Amino acid sequence: MSSSTEPNDRFLRVPGHELELHWRSSRHARRLLTLGVAGVFIALLARRPEFAGVAAPALLLLAAGRVQRRPARISVRVRPSATRAFEGELVALDVRAEGQGEGHVRWTLHPGADIDPGDVTAADGAQARFTFTPERWGRRQIGTMDVVLRDRWRLAEGHLTVTLPKLDCYPAPADQRTKVVLRRLPNRLGEHPARTSGEGIEFFGVREYVPGDRQRSINWPASTRRGRLQVNTFAAERSQDVVLLADATSDVGVPGSSALDLALRGAAAAARAYLEGRDRVGVITYQWGGVSWLGPGLGRRQLYRIIDSMLASDSAYARGASFRRLPRAALPPGALVVVFSPLLDQRFVEALRDMRERGFTLLVVDVLNAEPPVRWRREDRLARRIWQMEQEAIRFSLRELGVPVVHWDGVESLDLPLAAHTRRPLAARR
Repeated sequence: MSSSTEPNDRFLRVPGHELELHWRSSRHARRLLTLGVAGVFIALLARRPEFAGVAAPALLLLAAGRVQRRPARISVRVRPSATRAFEGELVALDVRAEGQGEGHVRWTLHPGADIDPGDVTAADGAQARFTFTPERWGRRQIGTMDVVLRDRWRLAEGHLTVTLPKLDCYPAPADQRTKVVLRRLPNRLGEHPARTSGEGIEFFGVREYVPGDRQRSINWPASTRRGRLQVNTFAAERSQDVVLLADATSDVGVPGSSALDLALRGAAAAARAYLEGRDRVGVITYQWGGVSWLGPGLGRRQLYRIIDSMLASDSAYARGASFRRLPRAALPPGALVVVFSPLLDQRFVEALRDMRERGFTLLVVDVLNAEPPVRWRREDRLARRIWQMEQEAIRFSLRELGVPVVHWDGVESLDLPLAAHTRRPLAARR
């Protein structure tokens, strides 16, 4: 998926605009000084004037360099190709210096955490372009840029460090093409074939002709068999409300493939798949600090609103989060609720049971891919076995309530674990 913002047309001015340079002697100047002093010293010590002649050009060059005009301040501008990107997406960063005169500019990129700069981290010239890749979702600091300005003869260097802007990195959506569809759909135009006849493209059945029917819909073979005109009917096309429920209370596992990583990637994939099917999609993020939500909506922009809402979740002390307190706009009746959770928090599991008892249709995607470490002590093995039995009991109790639970490892496509529920409409048992 491409990044969510278009490339900027203008360079962004670094805060402060005019940045002060800190000048000091370069290595080249120090080598010339060493050569000049050594030549003069040897000429005096050995009384050999030819050594002074060797040292004279170096000393003259250093003296000429002292009278050069060096800018005290320069202007640095930065232009990232996007302010938002997905994990693994290539982002370009253009930098430009102004007011350096005849000086030579050297750029060196120092990337921030979870930023892969690639093979090129340094460049020369008044303008330069760097590319980097954000490796993990979150609000990432691109890093810092060291700027070195050398004078005409490279005898002095002016140094400054620029803090680069931040980048909103979205979790890379998993692969999902199919969709779980409810058996009963609201009377709203969409792309899912309903169990009632209407204006659509999927064949529904045959009925007797009535005045006003289109002639092109007449089924001539059926009419010949029955002796009366028969017309084809088609399934109505409807849409549904889908609410994605992301569990942000537990982040266990290896960073990059932890439970929270998989929950966000799975929710992003589901949001994209359902929005492409013209469904209304919203999100609820359950966290220790409470519940945050975004009402169902349509369109591509809704996808970025959903991801922004999930990334805005924080971790804090629980303050009695409850789905009963959510407004009707956040959790519409008759909506399909797709849950992405490791099912480790007991309060979250109880909230799912409460939603099921209130008549909501739930589908749980288990994203737990980590277990307690294996140890040799008998007590540790026993505790690990008890933990596994508790997890199996939680999933069994949800299935007994009519809540399907499927496991996703974060590697394969989401279509595989959902295949059993995408082939036929999902019914809500009361």
